[in-house]
Amino acid sequence: MFSKILIANRGEIAARVIRTCKKLGISTVAIYSEADQDAPHVKMADESYCVGKPRVHESYLQMEKIIEIAKQTGAEAIHPGYGLLSENPEFARKCIEAGLIFIGPPPEVIEKMGSKVAARKSMIEAGVPVVPGTEQAVADVEEAISISENIGFPVMLKASAGGGGIGMQLVHNKEELIKAFEGNQKRAQMFFGNGDMYIEKYIENPRHIEIQLLADQFGNCIYLWERDCSVQRRHQKVVEEAPSPFLDEETRRKMGETAVRAGKSIGYSNAGTIEFLVDDDKNFYFLEMNTRLQVEHPVTEEITGLDLVEEQLRIAAGEKLRFSQDDIKRHGHAIELRIYAEDPKTFYPSPGTITKLELPTGEGLRHELAISELSKVTPFYDPMIAKLIVSSPTRQEAIVNLIEALNKYKIEGIKSNIPMLLEVISHEAFQNGDVTTQFVEKYILSQTGAGSR
Repeated sequence: MFSKILIANRGEIAARVIRTCKKLGISTVAIYSEADQDAPHVKMADESYCVGKPRVHESYLQMEKIIEIAKQTGAEAIHPGYGLLSENPEFARKCIEAGLIFIGPPPEVIEKMGSKVAARKSMIEAGVPVVPGTEQAVADVEEAISISENIGFPVMLKASAGGGGIGMQLVHNKEELIKAFEGNQKRAQMFFGNGDMYIEKYIENPRHIEIQLLADQFGNCIYLWERDCSVQRRHQKVVEEAPSPFLDEETRRKMGETAVRAGKSIGYSNAGTIEFLVDDDKNFYFLEMNTRLQVEHPVTEEITGLDLVEEQLRIAAGEKLRFSQDDIKRHGHAIELRIYAEDPKTFYPSPGTITKLELPTGEGLRHELAISELSKVTPFYDPMIAKLIVSSPTRQEAIVNLIEALNKYKIEGIKSNIPMLLEVISHEAFQNGDVTTQFVEKYILSQTGAGSR
């Protein structure tokens, strides 16, 4: 096992990794921008170093500087968390070239699965079902029209290198596609340095269900059941739960085995997630692979009793998986809510100083935080400031406990999306498990007119 690692991230995920390192007796090195100098993760770490100005490209994306700090402090490995550099194959390569261990899969795997076109091709070769669509980047809008008319509208126009909903748009006809193509291509080029676009058939009212994998460096791979991430706004997840209220045991098993086959086919190692779209008939289709730890990993930890960060560290240190598939049992139900510093009606970010923070307590409640009282929420980063996770014997009990906890959750000085979260989990459709990726638009935004950014 490692004696010291650097966490190349910020906020709640940096704090989360540090917590497991403390449990394992591993020393930690934190990095921070000038805007984050008083952040909780900076105080939690054994050592902390400033990497630059507030904006991410001037601080948290400074690969050479981060690697130099790791070397100077004697860190043996770098944990990238999620977001930022976590799925950047160049950063993974630079870590390895510098004699450091990158806590994640090999860079060539990150690269392959980071391109949606290459990932689709790999999954087809592995016999994994994919949504009908293009296997190569679309050359221009004329080709996009031809392909879409052949597949049949509606279709999803997507950026090959995209994420977080950027460069993604649902189009219903030729006219919409013509309007959408150039704009999304430019956005993809601006955000990802890659303007390649591809097209997929749109699955009506799908569920978004993902399978958590763990794979070691010796060819062993297992699945840790699924997470249902269907409650989304603007293609960003808001509520995640495990297990899915929609799946039956046979479909659950098939999805898990398919995900393992996918992971093994690309030589995957460490923690990773295969994401699927699932239709009303429980047919499932590969969506993408996240080659890192997920924001929603706590719900998997709650139903399995595993510490996924610990398993990441053990795998990166060269250990074999400590469990077989038969060892992974499910217990109870867990739901995670993402708490954002944003206006609950418009979804606009709400930076400012947190003047009061009171967290609910009780059995089965878990908090992952990027804040404390008097913390400054800046406009420079993702507005997610906390996660509330509840685990209970049943889904119904989990929902009741979540509603009670949210009513006791107090954040003052900024706006938060807690009222919107209460509306979601109190809704009859959610409580009945009748949740698709259209839930927020259908039941929440249609009532308020919100989200018109």
